[in-house]
Amino acid sequence: MSVSEDLRRRARQVLPGGVSRNTLLYDGPVLYADHGRGCRVVDVEGRERIDFANNVASHIHGHAYPPIVEAVVGQVRRGTGFTMATEAEVRFAEHLCGRSPSFDRVRFVNSGSEAVMAAVKAARAFTGRPKLAKVEGAYHGAYDYTEISQAPAPSNWGLEDRPSAVPLAHGTPQRLVDDTVILPFNDPDAAIALLDEHRGEIACVLVDPLPHRVGMVRISDGFARALRQWTRDNAALLVFDEVITFRTEYGGVQQRLDVSPDITAMGKMIGGGFPVGALAGRAEVMEVLDPSTDAGGGRSGARLPLSGTFSANPVTMTAGHVAMTHFDREAVERLNALGDRARAGLAQAIARADAPACVTGTGSLLRLHLKPQAPRNYREAFAAPPQKRAMGALVAALYDEGIMMIHTGSAALSTAMGPAEIDRLCEAVERALGRIRPMLDEL
Repeated sequence: MSVSEDLRRRARQVLPGGVSRNTLLYDGPVLYADHGRGCRVVDVEGRERIDFANNVASHIHGHAYPPIVEAVVGQVRRGTGFTMATEAEVRFAEHLCGRSPSFDRVRFVNSGSEAVMAAVKAARAFTGRPKLAKVEGAYHGAYDYTEISQAPAPSNWGLEDRPSAVPLAHGTPQRLVDDTVILPFNDPDAAIALLDEHRGEIACVLVDPLPHRVGMVRISDGFARALRQWTRDNAALLVFDEVITFRTEYGGVQQRLDVSPDITAMGKMIGGGFPVGALAGRAEVMEVLDPSTDAGGGRSGARLPLSGTFSANPVTMTAGHVAMTHFDREAVERLNALGDRARAGLAQAIARADAPACVTGTGSLLRLHLKPQAPRNYREAFAAPPQKRAMGALVAALYDEGIMMIHTGSAALSTAMGPAEIDRLCEAVERALGRIRPMLDEL
């Protein structure tokens, strides 16, 4: 029995499904890492792979980035958490607020899921309204409301211009479903018509400007402008989920748009490899978190009390500040150029393999689809069971080729990479497509 097989056996005895996060489960065995350095990870069997997953887009500088390691070790020696604030939190907040004109204030939490949850709750506290509007198929973490219609299927997703609100987890209360309005992506007319039906009830419109599970297609300027105008006209808030996408520009995807959100949720790479989340936004909106402001109605205290034992802990704040300081405008441009090289190279590899596949994405993010045409929304990106099995086989074949990708067929580049790693990826994808050719022929 190999080391991995023994670990899988032991894990199944103490962990549901043998894991603590379902993202590790795909049509292949769970693998175990031993260590990582730069853009490479070595598993417990001693096999080295180039890491294009980067812990689902969390590592912008790859693994064990020396400046982060040095700074974190120094902070650990001074302490890992206190029932006091630290200067590390202030320094990092100052840096993040300097990256985007829409960031007046920032509040740190411990994950992207928590950041999105807090952003939605802040919108409710600010507007006094209950309902949330979100895009069909978009993933926003583990919060009951944002999970609605995260993974609908043809059997229950309803009409294209009027998507059904479909719960993800069994036992989700119906009232949560009823308070969530589902919008078709990049269809301004249909979205505004649906929002108008709930005018006066919607606290915020939540949107990922480059939604991974909707196909990793960027929000259109027209859709973004329509949502911004509707929220302004109807006293609702526009919330951007940039937990994954903030890496695509110095100030996030929103830097490319001519609209600014009221609140932005962030996470993943801003923690320098440690658990992190943050919500940033307009000072007026962020005041709902401040207990020194008047809550109204004769009440005192914050309209949204928000605490967390490990929020803004000095280890994460130190690691995140180093990571983001080193991810300056020059580094962003260099990494985005590598992303352009990867998407162009993968398109050529797909053509040479004569495979029914395509690649989407922008900046340092990309996604492979086993479809001949790039999807425009969740329904076009939806993978039927044969396509899902084929993607699992493709990811497994890439593991054998020495390449790690996110199991949806996505990749998140790191500054530890160069042209050689990109070329290796493209060559491996071409060979892997050839290996799964019988499955592709059945799609």
